[in-house]
Amino acid sequence: MAKKNSNMKRRPGKMPRSTEASRHVQELETLYKISEILAAGARQRQALAEVLDVLDNDLDMNRGTVTLLGSDSAEIKIDVAHNISQEKSRKVRYRMGEGVTGKVMQTGKAMIVPKVSEEPSFLNHLERRSSTEGETSFICVPISIGQNAIGTISIDRLFDESVSLDEDMRVLSIVASMIANDVKARREVAIRRQELEDENLRLRHELEDKFRPENIIGNSSSMRDLYQQIHQVAGSDTTVLIRGESGTGKELVAHAIHYSSPRSEGPFIKVNCAALNENLLESELFGHEKGAFTGAIQSRKGRLEEANGGTLFLDEIGDFSSVTQVKLLRVLQERQFERVGSNQTLKTNARIVVATNHNLEKAVDKGDFRQDLYYRINVFEVFLPPLRDRKDDILLLADFFVEHYGKKMGKDVRRISTPAINMMVAYHWPGNVRELENCIERAILLSTDGVIHGHHLPPTLQTSDASDTIGTGSLKERVDLFERDIVVDALKRCNGNLAAAARDLRTTPRIIGYKVKDLGIDYNRYRRSKGV
Repeated sequence: MAKKNSNMKRRPGKMPRSTEASRHVQELETLYKISEILAAGARQRQALAEVLDVLDNDLDMNRGTVTLLGSDSAEIKIDVAHNISQEKSRKVRYRMGEGVTGKVMQTGKAMIVPKVSEEPSFLNHLERRSSTEGETSFICVPISIGQNAIGTISIDRLFDESVSLDEDMRVLSIVASMIANDVKARREVAIRRQELEDENLRLRHELEDKFRPENIIGNSSSMRDLYQQIHQVAGSDTTVLIRGESGTGKELVAHAIHYSSPRSEGPFIKVNCAALNENLLESELFGHEKGAFTGAIQSRKGRLEEANGGTLFLDEIGDFSSVTQVKLLRVLQERQFERVGSNQTLKTNARIVVATNHNLEKAVDKGDFRQDLYYRINVFEVFLPPLRDRKDDILLLADFFVEHYGKKMGKDVRRISTPAINMMVAYHWPGNVRELENCIERAILLSTDGVIHGHHLPPTLQTSDASDTIGTGSLKERVDLFERDIVVDALKRCNGNLAAAARDLRTTPRIIGYKVKDLGIDYNRYRRSKGV
């Protein structure tokens, strides 16, 4: 009689307390397993397949599917299906609002179908169960990021009045939330990776544009010979010796060789040998092991290892010590080396490009530079002429730097005045292109009228022979210099015609004639011959 009363008090579909508690424990264990699967970092489809396996094995949630929006957000396709063939699942597509899955995606709200045979909107595209297997229940829950549904997770089970479908939906909603967080994290990583790849590609293109030979400024015959040499040697792995005075652009040529070579996708590593003492240079080149010397608190790769597959540029190789010369010779001959403090032999596939402004032949005669190393690095020699020997390129370089620093400083500098050009052409440029670049940067900074005048250039360029100027000492001299620049520019534009220059400057020919005489300007030098 007690058993009967007990049965009478139980509601249909309500489990006994002990069974309900056991069910909750099972659900918690299942959710814990799923969290471990998602945290393991496996590929997304593999992780989702494992999640559906756990739901089937632990909670009898059979034939689970996970759908995700397509890239065009128009179609819903099945990403992973459990106990359903791939061939069948790949063919299934849902539109927004179509069937139970489409409605869940459209509304963002879960749906329970106690009996699929009684639900007209259930499409049964997957033919989940045959009629002989009995009635089927179906639950579909949205996978949402914020307020946006990005997919669904659905399961079915044999219809059983004793099973709480609301409880199943609650568990499935938790799983959907966990999947949503995983999908969100993966998408953020993918977006970040794509951004980094795009940025890397953009920077690589910028480097290629900046350092490929056709972008080295200069049209003089010596520079055209240089371009031909770069083209000849770039496609090989031949060691290159770049020679030239300081400031001529040896590193620029090394970049051009690298980015015109098959190694352009590899690293370009530069070492300034003159900036390091013998011990530091050896560690920088070959690396060191932990404890190899005082301060070596951890192992470190050398530049030779970092440049593997790319190019190693050794600037100012003439400053190498005799010990480092021997080790570098071994690298060039055998492609082998050891880190400082290690006996393990390492190999490198780096191409070696070296540069120097020293006279290596004299250094060999004095015994300061090994003769065998000299012959090893002097396989293909590239010589960069000093700027004083390529006067035709000065204006091209100056115009390039004007445009570059004008944009950098936000100034609209349109041209260089004739006296300033004369000064630059007459100057001997001991600092070569680097000195010219610094002069133009200074001039851009000082310019206030969109023109670089002679008085904007450094005092070293402001000589009477170079500029036809009268000095920049007193206030009057500076004013005269400024007026001279303005008048000379006008005469150049007007082909030495005083009347036309007066109209250009909105003054009278008498005043222009007076200024020409007072400032000592020979206007005839700006007149072009009739045949030109």
